[in-house]
Amino acid sequence: MANITAKDVAALRAKTGIGMMECKKALVEAEGDVEEAIKILRKRGELKAEAKAATRIAADGIVDIMKEGNTTAMIEVNSETDFVAKNASFQEFVKNLLKTIIANKPADVDALLASNYIDGSATVDAKLKEMIFVIGEKISIRRFVVAEGLTSTYIHGTGTIGVIVTFDADEAVAAKDGFAEFAKNIALQVGAYPTPYLNKDAVPASVIEEEKAILMAQIANDPANAKKPAQIIEKMVTGRISKFYDNNCLLDMGYVKDDDMKVGQYVDATAKELGGNITVTGFYRFEKGEGIQKREENFADEIAKLTGNN
Repeated sequence: MANITAKDVAALRAKTGIGMMECKKALVEAEGDVEEAIKILRKRGELKAEAKAATRIAADGIVDIMKEGNTTAMIEVNSETDFVAKNASFQEFVKNLLKTIIANKPADVDALLASNYIDGSATVDAKLKEMIFVIGEKISIRRFVVAEGLTSTYIHGTGTIGVIVTFDADEAVAAKDGFAEFAKNIALQVGAYPTPYLNKDAVPASVIEEEKAILMAQIANDPANAKKPAQIIEKMVTGRISKFYDNNCLLDMGYVKDDDMKVGQYVDATAKELGGNITVTGFYRFEKGEGIQKREENFADEIAKLTGNN
């Protein structure tokens, strides 16, 4: 049997970030071979990750953004609790995922998991399983996006909402201080008022047709409209569709800092003020945990189980 010293255990812990007892067990099993011990720890991490993936719900976590040169990346990584989301090693892991994304430009999450982690120690998938083993919660990489070119970003709070807005602008205009403030305001708008479309042209015709059908049904079911001529009803539908654009298209929404203008008008006014052309070409908005069904806990049943009264 190999002589395992406290120094050996501490060195393995420093290398992997895994607890002292787990490191000691792995070293004993590997008869002191550090590389074999790392493989053992990774295997245990994989088994633990698989068990947690099958039974746990990760609906907390953080959204984070990183920009290097002309590339901007945003990611959502979920954990089970807010406590883990505040953990320094978890946050460093998310930062390193962003570095990996920018370096490798993977096509999707599966491609990211297959990529080499930024430090070259393992694949992202293996590193993820190590993190689950170390932290003790289910962690999942939910989604990411990469934007190239001129962008503005915004992160709300400690990572509950993340925004990337993309622009096309004259180089001289983009270099002015006023542009940076303008671009940040657009990102703040997207963060504050979630909306699915950039402008009217981005709304699919099928969506408008469905909206018209709903409006026509609502109008037909209102007795007050029974005697109104067809052209009046058509105008009513047109007016309500206009309202739909106001509520669902970024450039048609009211600008949050000036009720008297729409976002598109703010863009035009800024372009004129800065003496050039500015176009908002797109945006991405991630909200932490949106659409994930959180586990409902019945605390009365839980207490009953603990006390044996069930």
